[in-house]
Amino acid sequence: MHELALAEGVIGVITQEAGRQGFTRVRLVRLEIGALAAVEPEALAFCFAAVARGTASEGARLDLVVLPGSGWCLDCGQTIALPRRGEACPLCGGYKIQVTGGDDLTIKELEVD
Repeated sequence: MHELALAEGVIGVITQEAGRQGFTRVRLVRLEIGALAAVEPEALAFCFAAVARGTASEGARLDLVVLPGSGWCLDCGQTIALPRRGEACPLCGGYKIQVTGGDDLTIKELEVD
């Protein structure tokens, strides 16, 4: 369950920004999660609520936006939608696929006071 470590990392970034920018309360945290990032959104939300206690993010609404995965098929030379790692190219059936998107977790937006 690496969602706990991810939530701690997000809270760490927010806490650092709170000190740098001078805000004291976070109302909304919008995270973009790639479908290939191996993150369970429900587990991340649970962990976020737990590690946010006692921080500026306590009680903040967590908005999780899951982005699709994408890849480059080395066999047919096409950009493809990639719902999961390890799947064959939907165009040619090849497995030589380089992930090009959907494996990140990004803090996209904060609403703060």
